[in-house]
Amino acid sequence: MNQAWIQLLPPILRSKLHGRHTLQKILSNTGWLFADRILRMGVGLLVGVWVARYLGPEQFGLFNYAIAFVSLFSVIPTLGLDSIVIREIVHHPEQKHELLGTAFTLKLVSGIAIWLVTIGVIAQLNPGQSLTHWLVGVIAAGMVFQSLDTIDFWFQSQVQSKYTVYAKNIAFVCTTFVKVWLLMIKAPLIAFAWVGLAETALGSLGLVIAYRANGELITAWRSRLITAKKLLGDSYPLILSSLAIMVYMRIDQLMLAQQVGNQEVGIYSAAVRLAEVWYFIPMAIVSSTFPSIMEARQISETIFYERLQKLYRLMALLAYTVAIPTTFLAEPIIKLLFGATYEKASPMLAILIWTGLFVNLGVARSSFLTVMNWTKLHLLTVLLGCGLNIILNYILIPSYGGIGSAIATFTSYLCATYLACFLHKSLFKTGSMLTKAMFLIG
Repeated sequence: MNQAWIQLLPPILRSKLHGRHTLQKILSNTGWLFADRILRMGVGLLVGVWVARYLGPEQFGLFNYAIAFVSLFSVIPTLGLDSIVIREIVHHPEQKHELLGTAFTLKLVSGIAIWLVTIGVIAQLNPGQSLTHWLVGVIAAGMVFQSLDTIDFWFQSQVQSKYTVYAKNIAFVCTTFVKVWLLMIKAPLIAFAWVGLAETALGSLGLVIAYRANGELITAWRSRLITAKKLLGDSYPLILSSLAIMVYMRIDQLMLAQQVGNQEVGIYSAAVRLAEVWYFIPMAIVSSTFPSIMEARQISETIFYERLQKLYRLMALLAYTVAIPTTFLAEPIIKLLFGATYEKASPMLAILIWTGLFVNLGVARSSFLTVMNWTKLHLLTVLLGCGLNIILNYILIPSYGGIGSAIATFTSYLCATYLACFLHKSLFKTGSMLTKAMFLIG
């Protein structure tokens, strides 16, 4: 494999990578994913901050309420198929057309159905609020186009995420220029929702083009009922897990809107945006290392757990690198980026940034549970965190507002990712490994 980037490294690093083709592929793939997310983090954050300043806490809160509401439904059309389909393609590459075609059909049908359900539910919950209805309807339409993200399963299985990066980033850059233009002409709030939908549609079209450019044809895909049943049989716990994860990632904003108002949601969302902007790091790393971890289990249990421990430790180290400085600089960061109107977001950010430790470890742990096919255990731990988050938000929001939501979010992640490992015997070893990782040992 041609890895020209290796020649740019110092000699000592080139010598360590020499002949280690799997590691080279992982690093190259991770590099592409990082390039994608760094671009989105930098440009997206700057434009997002500009949008927040332009809209103000009230309208920015309404916009984020609509996004949070759609998020609760948007995980359903994914059907938890991502890692399952990738795993099956790695194990049975000869069945790739059948696996991809079946996954696409499932995602398309469920995407259309859930889009219609989302529109109906928001109309019932918020009667007479036409702007909210339009925001939710437009944003939710992206679920239909995301069925073509099935193509990314193929690229991930081949550790070739650079093609997804090409497709998604072209769409991102184009729509970013449109957002800037909307800001300059002082466009209404709904216009930003339409641009978000356009980005999703353009990204999906880009994936189709990239897939074709690699000599693959969507017309070769085939959908089979027996394959659909098998995929859903493995993935249904992940569907519920993803839904529960999204609930305890977004329920805080929905409950804040209901109990305090959109302005508090806007302020809290500023803190959330900065805390979550780093979440691409564990996802990019785990996405690239997942095939290698699967292969390690087939080679040796010792190698399998050694690689997992290294992954956990790396996740913890990355979290500390972000959380420690942000804790002390939260106030000046908020004032610099969002302005004085969002000043109350500073203590919320100082709390939420530590959630990243358990997000990082949780993403890494999920790859282990998928390889072991322990998806039901994953579901149980996520449901624990979800339920706890709802209860704590209900208790804390009336007295502490957004700060209460931040505390509830951190506590729920701590329990779902780490403490829950000590509630089931089969996860005791994982709990021990996570403990070592948090102390950067092992």
